[in-house]
Amino acid sequence: MLTGRRVVLGVSGGVAAYKAAYLARRLTERGAEVRVVTTASARAFVGDQTFAAITGHRVVDRLFGVEGSVSPHTELGRWADVVVIAPATAATIARLAHGLSEDALTATVLASRAPLVVAPAMHTEMWEHPATRRNVRRLEEDGVRVVAPGEGPLAGGDVGVGRMAEPEEIVEVICEVLGEGPLQGVSVLVTAGGTREPIDPVRFLGNRSSGKMGHAIAEEALRRGARVVLVTAADLASSPGIERIQVETAAEMEQAVASVQPDVAILAAAVADFRPKAPAADKISRTSGPPSIELEATPDILAGVVGRTPRPLVVGFAAETGSLDRAVRKAQEKGVDLLVANDVTEPGAGFAVDTNRVTIIWPDGRSEPWPLMPKSAVAARLLDLVEGLLGARTETVSSPSDDPAHPGDGR
Repeated sequence: MLTGRRVVLGVSGGVAAYKAAYLARRLTERGAEVRVVTTASARAFVGDQTFAAITGHRVVDRLFGVEGSVSPHTELGRWADVVVIAPATAATIARLAHGLSEDALTATVLASRAPLVVAPAMHTEMWEHPATRRNVRRLEEDGVRVVAPGEGPLAGGDVGVGRMAEPEEIVEVICEVLGEGPLQGVSVLVTAGGTREPIDPVRFLGNRSSGKMGHAIAEEALRRGARVVLVTAADLASSPGIERIQVETAAEMEQAVASVQPDVAILAAAVADFRPKAPAADKISRTSGPPSIELEATPDILAGVVGRTPRPLVVGFAAETGSLDRAVRKAQEKGVDLLVANDVTEPGAGFAVDTNRVTIIWPDGRSEPWPLMPKSAVAARLLDLVEGLLGARTETVSSPSDDPAHPGDGR
């Protein structure tokens, strides 16, 4: 399956471009997120709206003047888990072999460290030409996976070798190239959003958390192959591959979290610290004057997860204003493996924005400030750390104690 994997589909100009639309459909059916980049000549065969309707994203067809993007080729290159070019014409293959970047497609390839899959399509004479064969060999030497064309009907009524491989075959090659994600077999629990604690049937105590950070983490964990359970109080969309539990209050979130036994728990939700002790059964009337609302503490969900046996790897979050000293104490006192803290008063790092500036805090008090970056990038970098911690745990479990009288207990 390709659930959560990010595929950049490059389409160059050739009659086989119509197959690229089928390929985009097959990839989305497998759960992949697909973004299409085309050459100018590809648009003569298949219109942008076709790909946009299939993938849900606008097509990138130029290097400059793309709405909402300063550098589309670098953004796509960094975003991709794999880049696939289907069909790849002789001209596109030549550009790739020589490292040219004169259009959005070839520039995206050069700007990406993701694996590259190429599905050639052209007339037999072009496919068998020494220059094309030389360029294909060079790509293969560079580690490019070439899905060889088959024999069959070609443009203009010709028949021969050069017909682009069928979409189903290309999908299987993509699956093989991507392999299992680094978190394959790992269960990840993520909490997100701000809880709402009822005052009466109309009003509530809440906070300004949008849930964007938690949702970004859940999506990134899914992309890496994890089995993801997202307990969220937010209204944001989530990928079909994520098991979602919708909640509203801290009590509902506590109950949902208790029902999951994960390997990793990333608690990014902004859970209310207090709630009305006795919510009114009916709407409180203004004519009665300002009500007196007695508050009580909500359950400490983080402490509950840390105290489990067996204990998952736990990442906590702390939204602060100004100094992060309280976050450092929280990391030490709560017993988490990592704490992600941010000052929500900083520009670009508060609520309901797509960026964040966080500081990673370890239980021993060490801290690492990260620069302002998209929340998706924060999620990716955080899960890199999680993977490292999981690896260290595995090594600890598999390494026996040096003291033969006290063998390792696997913790």
